[in-house]
Amino acid sequence: MQGRGRAQTIHAHYMAMVQRRRLYGALTLLIFFLLFFGGFYVADDRNAGGFWSGLSQLGDFPAGVLSEAWEKRGLLPAHMVTYFGALVETVNIAAVSTLVGALFGLILSLMSTRGLSKWPMMIPVFRRIMDIMRAVPEIVIALVLIFVLGGGPVPAMVAIAFHTTGALGKLFSEVSENADLKPVEGLASAGANWSQRMLLGVIPQVAPNFLSYALLRFEVNIRASAILGFVGAGGIGYELKNAMSWGQGKFDEAAAIFLLLFGTIVFFDQLSSYFRNRLTKGVPQ
Repeated sequence: MQGRGRAQTIHAHYMAMVQRRRLYGALTLLIFFLLFFGGFYVADDRNAGGFWSGLSQLGDFPAGVLSEAWEKRGLLPAHMVTYFGALVETVNIAAVSTLVGALFGLILSLMSTRGLSKWPMMIPVFRRIMDIMRAVPEIVIALVLIFVLGGGPVPAMVAIAFHTTGALGKLFSEVSENADLKPVEGLASAGANWSQRMLLGVIPQVAPNFLSYALLRFEVNIRASAILGFVGAGGIGYELKNAMSWGQGKFDEAAAIFLLLFGTIVFFDQLSSYFRNRLTKGVPQ
């Protein structure tokens, strides 16, 4: 009888917890919908209620681009050749930014990992630095740098590398926390300094995951470098902005740029996915 009463008490507590969890879930969902509809109402009111009236015209611009591109489809290959140099510039921006961001992210990750940091008391400082670097969007940094340095690829590279350092530093740090510390302790007992312990004891363990994350970030940075071109940071995004701003008569060029950008993103997505799977699993997907 005593055991049955105890089981009933546990069951009652469990059901109370389930009901409380359902209540919290329902309240969270209600708050989400209130914020969603409230934000939509405010945004629509700021736009003078133009959302519903403009909804019927949503497909007008894509239809105009596609119709003009089809009419001038014979010119698309020539346009692709013309803008190929801008595409290469965009890929170069992404590649350099990823490389620089990965190197600085590697350093920050090792400095902010418990058991590996050279200065353990500074771990919270290094983590807050990475938080700040991730929190600031690339476009904000690029706009500031364009105002100071002028337009071109350099502001885009600095902005993307800054954000990439924070993002990869966080990912690298999580991977480093799972590293086996026995090789590090063995190297320390042999008299190795901090750099030697990291280079020989930690990096060989985490290198495949580091490279996998860096390749994934390279995909993201290609898109980011194209977007930053809209604010004057160079590359194919700048050419796309000019073609779209010109309007009717340049839509075939915009379509060619779209095709180039889409093909490039798909190509590097597949390429990096292949290498990521080789690094992490040893076989292609």
